[in-house]
Amino acid sequence: MRVTVLASTVPLLLAGVVAGGELVPSASPCIAMGRASMQIATAPWQNPLHVSFTDDPEMATVRVQVVDAADMADFTVTDGAMTAEADSCAVTRDTAFVSISDRHITDTDPVIYLSRNSGADYRIFVQSRAFSTKDAAALVVGAGRRVHPTERSM
Repeated sequence: MRVTVLASTVPLLLAGVVAGGELVPSASPCIAMGRASMQIATAPWQNPLHVSFTDDPEMATVRVQVVDAADMADFTVTDGAMTAEADSCAVTRDTAFVSISDRHITDTDPVIYLSRNSGADYRIFVQSRAFSTKDAAALVVGAGRRVHPTERSM
């Protein structure tokens, strides 16, 4: 009986891992937005907003400037900083997900152009081992799409 249960459970676990799930949940890049959060998607069933990146500024729908100082940024990510709420990025029904895609999927998905040039829609500063610059840009653009344009302070 135990062998039968084990034999039927192992393939299900492997199928879940192959499908993009995780055996042990790990912290994925995330930002808190009030009671909600925006996270990098780790599984296909999370129904993420898809973003892609381009090296051609003419193809971009969103421009993100990478700045050299935290005080110049709209969004800052640094390792080692204590957060006000330790569980502010817990997955809840209000959590939204963003996925970085290798290619542009639909016409409504943002295409991000990263540069150091001024005149961008968002400015980010990233000094982290957990977040890449692309992770931070994807999260900020995803969070910006969730905020109604009249609520933005930019």
